[in-house]
Amino acid sequence: MDRPAPLIVHIVFRFDYGGLENGVVNVVNALHGRAQRHHIIALTEVTSFQERLRDGIDVSALGKQPGRDFGAYRRLYRLLRKLRPTIVHTRNVGTLDCALVAFAAGVPARIHGEHGWDVADPDGTRAKYRWFRRAFNPFVQQFVTVSQHLADWLVGTVKIRRSKIRHICNGVDVARFTPERVIDIGDAPAWLTDADSVVIGSVCRFSPIKDPLNLVNAFIALMNSGEKHVDRCRLVMIGDGPLHAEAVDCVRAAGFSDRVWLPGSRDDVAAILRGFDVFVLGSQREGISNTILEAMACALPIIATATGGNVELVDPSRNGTLVPPGDSQALTGAIQRYVADETLRSKHGQGSRTMATSEFSLATMIGNYRELYAHALAGN
Repeated sequence: MDRPAPLIVHIVFRFDYGGLENGVVNVVNALHGRAQRHHIIALTEVTSFQERLRDGIDVSALGKQPGRDFGAYRRLYRLLRKLRPTIVHTRNVGTLDCALVAFAAGVPARIHGEHGWDVADPDGTRAKYRWFRRAFNPFVQQFVTVSQHLADWLVGTVKIRRSKIRHICNGVDVARFTPERVIDIGDAPAWLTDADSVVIGSVCRFSPIKDPLNLVNAFIALMNSGEKHVDRCRLVMIGDGPLHAEAVDCVRAAGFSDRVWLPGSRDDVAAILRGFDVFVLGSQREGISNTILEAMACALPIIATATGGNVELVDPSRNGTLVPPGDSQALTGAIQRYVADETLRSKHGQGSRTMATSEFSLATMIGNYRELYAHALAGN
């Protein structure tokens, strides 16, 4: 009887709509098969996002409660002993302590991914989180960062040995995310496909670190500016989270509900992106944004805050504009520039598509993760 393929377990805090989770789905969907199997564990809960996984990829939720829920770690230990994976791959600081549980459970290879700083440590400067990473460093054999900025921070600030760190940038499916403008979205506003509209769009989690109200305030300021062309502007923001209701209230209070669409989380992002004219991400902090990469593949000019991995994706001479985090006035000015200049939109949009296909393809990312796991499996 053939032995089953080695199992790789991915541990995330919550398996829900988000850039990190979307990246995990892309990896496991591509690699799950005869050579290796994949299983996803969420410390807290699993949502309908799991429907994006291929058949045969199992998902478990441990139901961890806020605070020190040691029972969740006991459940994780028992589950790992039952599954007997060869590799455990944890992600971000919220799951780093699971590397110790994996070590105790006898998992031979332990990898930890850094996709961006925690909402409680948006600058990566809090001593508590630096100490936490150092404390669990001995139980991790390989760190993976999505940006060079994070890799340099781990070495220079956290004092992780550089030889333990590998940089693997996120990738985008350039066959799925394309510049094709044909879209079919039945519940979308008619102006999404109106050639006379200039649609400013974003896809993000409505959480403080993503600062969605930065874009909402910038759009309201633009609409109230009286500048030429602003009557053509429309705003779409895809995503959900604790700040979604506040964003809706701000738009309603400003009197622009008929020009803004905030539908929450969606599974048809690829189609909706094709209706955008400019993509904006106004986060306080970022690793490497999957949504920026998806927008680039759709040939959209990018406006993003100059933080973290954004500066590795947005080149002002090729595909977009960088603005300071939290500066709604600068964001308003950048949007106005693209609204007024169709030639610039086209030039930077073409630059985005070229960069996505030549430098940030999903195939490149998958190849790097295949090599990462193969190396870890060969050592065990």
